[in-house]
Amino acid sequence: MFAELTGNERVKQLLRRMLSSGRVPGALLFTGEAGVGKKLFALELAKALNCRNQQGIEACGKCAACRRISHFNFPESDDPDVLKQIIWTDHGDVGMVVAPKRLLRVEQMRLIEREANFRPFEGRARLFLIDDADRLNDQSSNALLKVLEEPPATSYLVLITSRPAMLLPTIRSRCQAMRFSPLTVNEIEQFLVKNKHAKGGEARLLAQYAGGSLGRALKGDTKEYKEHRETMLKVLRGLADRNHTQLLRGAETMNEARYKDDYEFRLDLLETLIRDVLIVKLNAADERVVNEDLLPELRQLAVITESERPAKWIANIEEMREQLVVNINRKIATDSLFLTMASS
Repeated sequence: MFAELTGNERVKQLLRRMLSSGRVPGALLFTGEAGVGKKLFALELAKALNCRNQQGIEACGKCAACRRISHFNFPESDDPDVLKQIIWTDHGDVGMVVAPKRLLRVEQMRLIEREANFRPFEGRARLFLIDDADRLNDQSSNALLKVLEEPPATSYLVLITSRPAMLLPTIRSRCQAMRFSPLTVNEIEQFLVKNKHAKGGEARLLAQYAGGSLGRALKGDTKEYKEHRETMLKVLRGLADRNHTQLLRGAETMNEARYKDDYEFRLDLLETLIRDVLIVKLNAADERVVNEDLLPELRQLAVITESERPAKWIANIEEMREQLVVNINRKIATDSLFLTMASS
């Protein structure tokens, strides 16, 4: 049932409304940051469409159909060619395609077109997930358009992506988009505690580390989070003191090869620390501070930071994020960002 999924209550309401009216679109586009539950919501929709013991309009989550939809049969081989096929769940009407390498292939879209035109084998509807749909190129997008233009009445497609702008306009226009929001720190913390993934202070730190992504929280650890945060705290100290040497060292650390995949997350952490300083400076309630365990240092930084600077810093970071869409030199861009922020 949707109530068992964490966060994104607005999306739950929209899906319930569609199911209640019997007007689920043939093509849905689930967008939002990685790890916020888009795939779980798609599978819950598949269960609702195929459940044998529906609870109103939702799935029971316990019948044989619901249980089998929850389990994908990923190939054991590491050969990327094996991933060119549809990856089916234990239920014969629910499957998913993923990019074998860098791109989703034309033949995968043709497979979906063929399978979508079959009537359901055992349930009431067929549902196909296209994971990382932003990996469609022009050729595979055009192959997918054939089924999007005339979706069979008993088949549904759910495109999942964290970068919807990378999809062709012709694809986006044929899907009903649903935007998934990042989860709150409290939502992630409660999930971790309830499901015994972590407890107490560790759960809180992992929730802060996650940056709105439950997937990141489940994969992360508090030691790694503290390491990333300390790096960004040094940058913040350098900004407050206008210490160019410290800022350039911070930029160098951010661009080390081992941290390549954490670059944007570290920017998120820096923004969060800046917002915390602003909250402290405005004398808002301590409960609004994300990094509560750093309150003493945040108060010190707030004292030496002029009131207008935090807002300017956040604007600088957001402007730089827009440039990340193109293939810019991150080291040069980071140096420029930090020095610009120091002069703000």
